[in-house]
Order: sequence, then C-alpha cells, then structure tokens
Amino acid sequence: MKKNPLHDIAIVATYNTRQSRRLENENDLSLILEIIRGLIDSAGVKTSDIDGINISTPVWNLKPREALQILNSETRWCGNEFMGISAVLEAAGAIATGQAEMIMIASAQAGEYTSGESTAPWTRPTHEFIECFGLYTAAEFALCAQRHMKLYGTTPESLAEVASTIRNNGNKHPKAAFYGKPNVSPDDVLDSRMVTSPFHLLDCCITSEGGAGLIITTAERAKDMDVDAVYLLGAGTDRQGMSYTRAPVWDKCGDIGKRAANRAFSQAGIRPKDVDVCEFYDPFSFEIIRQFETYGFCDLGEGGDFVMDGRIALDGEFPISTNGGLMSFGHSGTVQMLQKVTAAYDQLCNRVPDEINVANAKVAMASNGGSGALFCDVMLLGTEPA
Repeated sequence: MKKNPLHDIAIVATYNTRQSRRLENENDLSLILEIIRGLIDSAGVKTSDIDGINISTPVWNLKPREALQILNSETRWCGNEFMGISAVLEAAGAIATGQAEMIMIASAQAGEYTSGESTAPWTRPTHEFIECFGLYTAAEFALCAQRHMKLYGTTPESLAEVASTIRNNGNKHPKAAFYGKPNVSPDDVLDSRMVTSPFHLLDCCITSEGGAGLIITTAERAKDMDVDAVYLLGAGTDRQGMSYTRAPVWDKCGDIGKRAANRAFSQAGIRPKDVDVCEFYDPFSFEIIRQFETYGFCDLGEGGDFVMDGRIALDGEFPISTNGGLMSFGHSGTVQMLQKVTAAYDQLCNRVPDEINVANAKVAMASNGGSGALFCDVMLLGTEPA
C-alpha cells in the first residue's frame, strides 16, 4: 500500500458539550469557550501550541478569522472548509504541507429556534423551484427511500430496526439530548405518526443545540503527548451540487459516496469487513441501509435484510451510530457532522459509557451527508497508524 500524507496525522482530543433540545442561558460563544477549554485540558496543551484553527458558528455567524481573537489574536493558519469530515481533511492537508502543526476545529449552535417552530429552519426552504412543491428535507430523503423500496422490496420494518437501534444507543449517553429516555422498539417506530412516506416520526433525526470540537496534529507530535491518539487511515468526499435546491433522483444520487468510500478504503489498505464501528450519518433511517450498500458492506438491494437480526447492534458485526447519532445524541447546526468524527474517536479510545462501548474496536468509519443532500463524505480512523 502506497503511503498517503493522511497517515502522518492523528486526532489527539475531542470534546462535546451537553446536547439538548434547548440549552437555556447558552449561546454560540459560551459553548465555543467551553469547547476550547475542554480541548485544551484534554490534550494537555497551551493555547500557544494551537497554530491553526477552524472555528465557526451558524447563529452568531462567527467566522474562523474572527475566532482567532478568542485565542489572543496570535498569528495562525486559518481554515474555512465546511464543518465536518471536509474540515478535518482541510486541516490534515494543512498539517501535511507544513502550514501548521496542531489545529483546533470546533463549532456550536444555540438560540436558533427562536420562532418556536417544531421543525428546523433548514427544512423550510425558500428556493423558487422547490417551495411551491412543498419539498423539504424529510421529503427529499424519502424520495430515495421510496425508490429503493420499489426496486428492491425494502420494508418499513428494516427502517424501524435502524431507527430503534440508534435511538436506544443515545439514551445511554450522558451528554445526549435523549439521555435517559425509554427504549424504543421497532414497533414504536412503526406506530409513530407518519411524516412523509415511508418515514415515521421516529425514523427522522432530531433538532437540538450543542457543540463539539477536536484537535489534530502530526502523528510524530502525538507520540510525545500524554493522550490517546487516533490515526487518519483514509478519506474521500463526493459532491453533486448544492444541497436542498432540487429533488434528488435515485438513478443519479443513489450511490453517492461510493467513489469516496472506494478511495478511503484504498488509502487505508483495508476492506469493509475490517471496520469495527460504523459512525454513519443518520438523518433518516433509510440512509444507513443505503450507506451499507454504497460503501460495499453488502450488495445493492441487500441493505434491508443486512441490518436485521442484530448485525447493527452494539454487540453486532457492524455497530452503528453508537452515541445515538442525529436521532438521539444531537443535531445542532453543522457541528453534528463533526460529531461523527468525534464519536469515532471516543469509541476507539473507550471514552464512552460501558453500556455503549464496542469491545476491542480498532477501526471506525465516519460519514457525512447522504442521497437527499447530494453529497457524501467518509473517513476511516484507527487506533494504529496505516
């Protein structure tokens, strides 16, 4: 396997604030300050050790260059990539090319839902070509799910298995928005009200407030730190245009992420069967089924059966969204995409409650986006460097 510049990069710290439907008396800045302090403490470094940042927030519209002022306005590399896997890749590239040695990435959201509406603002589009048709995020993803069900006979029961598994992971994580909630059965999912066929309410992600961040550095620097290091093994990004501006067509976007996953597995020198933890993006239950097919864990059309019989449970072959994901841990602005990477780190470093710990996990796969969003990014991480 040819060595990739990603292989010289490691994540050395993560931090999540508490996630909640509403975080009273909090705002973007208060959460960002908590994250910065938490990351500095976790990594055992000083602010002067951080020579690069990508810190932003959606409500206050805090820009990375503005965030430099929080860290004493010292001269640093400054990233601008969209929060999530792509931001981690941008930072990794900066480290690999010598632009910085240790970079902090963070985002947070609080105070967005001032209107009191029950749906997230981004699900109420105003684009001229979709608003008149009543199209919104759940419906866009539902179009892909419906087509898959028509072509391959995927059942609502398979979707419900995914949703109940993820929700029951989240109710065991102390920082999750749904921590302490009762367990959800597949029947509970099927009995919840219909939102847009085939998605019942419990097939859909939540809305919440919260924040998260991480620190990445060189693998060499990580060796000298008193931290648990998780190494970047491979990654890829796929784009098909702007999200939520046109209706997705299955024949065009059904396999989005395939190119990215193939690239990531090639860089890592491993195959899907080598993955121990699947921190897949879970905006809606069907997306987990689609991703298992798209990434090569099973063949096209087999995903519905693949997720049954305990395979995706915490003690199964491919545990999914182990912290509760977007369905019960948190879905705050764009930080929830970064939280797929932090979830992978936390799981590989055993920084989760015993109830949701995947024993002996060595390799994790994180993803962002999906068919309805017209983009899909993937990242493979491991406890040992490639």
